[in-house]
Order: sequence, then structure tokens, then C-alpha cells
Amino acid sequence: MPARGPRTEARGALGMEIPRVPPGAGADAGGAGSDTGTVARPGDAREGTVADEGPLVRVESPAARSPDGDATAQPAILDGVALVTIDRPRTLNTLTAATLAELAEACARLDADPSCRVAVFTGAGTRAFSVGADVAEFARETADELRASRRFDHWDAIARVRVPTIAAVRGYALGGGLELAMSCDMLVLGDDARLGQPEIRLGLMPGAGATQRLTRAVGSARASELILTGRTFDAVEAERLGLATRVVPAERTVEAALDLAAAIAAMPPIAVRAAVEAVRLASEVPLSAGLEHERELFYTLFGTEDKVEGTGAFLEKREPVWRGR
Repeated sequence: MPARGPRTEARGALGMEIPRVPPGAGADAGGAGSDTGTVARPGDAREGTVADEGPLVRVESPAARSPDGDATAQPAILDGVALVTIDRPRTLNTLTAATLAELAEACARLDADPSCRVAVFTGAGTRAFSVGADVAEFARETADELRASRRFDHWDAIARVRVPTIAAVRGYALGGGLELAMSCDMLVLGDDARLGQPEIRLGLMPGAGATQRLTRAVGSARASELILTGRTFDAVEAERLGLATRVVPAERTVEAALDLAAAIAAMPPIAVRAAVEAVRLASEVPLSAGLEHERELFYTLFGTEDKVEGTGAFLEKREPVWRGR
């Protein structure tokens, strides 16, 4: 039986099931003109975003992982793994301009840190990874104002992180929330995940990568249906479509993503970054150009100490010790 998504408490005016969230929260989670308090209308006394206290994004580097089923045990430190958490659970982790700016800044810091070899992204709480943009923030924004804001520079900075990235998705990932998850190299979904690109229901379209990344992941026919209807789909369907790396029990989502990250962090870091670069390039260039770049990266790795160590350890039947050189 397909996994059930998080409890919904209302339907937006456009017919989409939505979670109940505070006024001014992510409009990707509901329909314009909803009477549930999800979307603030221009001129409405409820308009405005929920006030935040403290950082909007938390970074743990290195991350710590608690043993399964034992909350009293000492957490294990995962060397080389960073955990980045969107920390706005009261609004289901909506992506305001300020939140995106903090995410981009966190990504830049991690990218410059040689001790960070893998980054896991998640949302605070259990109800949502992120329900996307805050419509109260951009409802009155004009096209010229949006261009001048250079808001998409933050999205580009997040996608350019050189280390492997993993999205750990529980509950809702809608609109910009799903686009953020798809900007990661891998998606670990809890079995309660509910995904969608509902921008069409607001008279818009995806603007942070879904028309490109979703199409490359699932094909143009399926991507067109999901984008043009704005419907939500669950983790089972996401896995069947090839969008999910794996689906796990909801309560193990972050732990499973951290386990995957730790396994990758244990690999030779130069080779990992080279492989990530080649895989990402596959969606950007023709096959011939991708093969040529792959070969050049392969040649380059032959000049590293890790290549000497890896091949030597294999021949000597011992565990390799990676130096990152």
C-alpha cells in the first residue's frame, strides 16, 4: 500500500490538499485565496511572514548521528559530513529571501572547508522539508523587482556546491522546496513524503529549476504532467519515476541520509569530487563532450597520491588510508 502523507487539515481554494500553517507561510503549500490562513492576501490584516528568532539555517559540521533506537546513547560523530537544516518549522520551512541567503552563505562556507566532504540538507520538524516560497513576500513583486533582487543567485550558489549533496525529505516538499531537494545529487525520502510543483495554480510556473531538473530526472512527458497539473505525488511514485535515491521509514529519513553521506565521506575525496563533477556535467553537455571531460578527470586522478594508495592497498589486500592528495 502506498505510504500515507502527512495529515492534511484543509483544501486550498484551488483544490489542493494543504497542511495548516501560520499566516504568511509557504504559498506553494496552498491555493491563492485559501480561507485556511495559509496564504495572506495583499491588503489582508494577516499579511506578513511569521517572525523568526535566531538563525534561519543551522549547520552541524561534523554532523552527529544517534544510534538507532537508543536515544540515551552517545551520538557518533560523522567526520566529513555536514548537516544543514532549514530551521523554520512554524512555517513548514518556507524559503524566504533571507532563508535562501543564509543557505547560500552556509554552502559557501562548507565548500571552502576541506574537512567537509558531503553535505546533507533537511528541514526542521517532521511535517515538511520545505513547502517552498512565501507568497506574502513576493505577491506584490513585479518582474523588474524580481530581476533586480538577484534572488536566483542564491539558488545558483546552492547548486554549485562541489561536494556531494543529499536531500533528506520528510513530509512536504513543494514548489521551491522540491526544487531545492532536486538541486541535490541524491534524494532520500521518508515514506511520508509528499512532493509537488504547484506553481501553476498560482498563475506561475517553476522558476528555480524544476522544468529542467525534474524533466531530466523523470522525462518530459511525466514532468509535463506534474508541472502542468500541479498535483502532489508520494514517495512510492517518486521512487518509481527515478526521482528518489531511496525511500525509508519516515522516522529514519535523516539517519539514512547521514549513513549514506558517511559511506561517501569514507571514499577518496578528490575522486569523489571528480565523479560528482562528471555526473553533473552529463545533464549540461552532449555525450561526446561529457565523455571527453570524464576522460580528462580520469587522467588527472592518475596523478594523485590517493590513486597510488588505493591501487597499492588493493594489491596488498589492506584497507586504504586516503590523504585527499
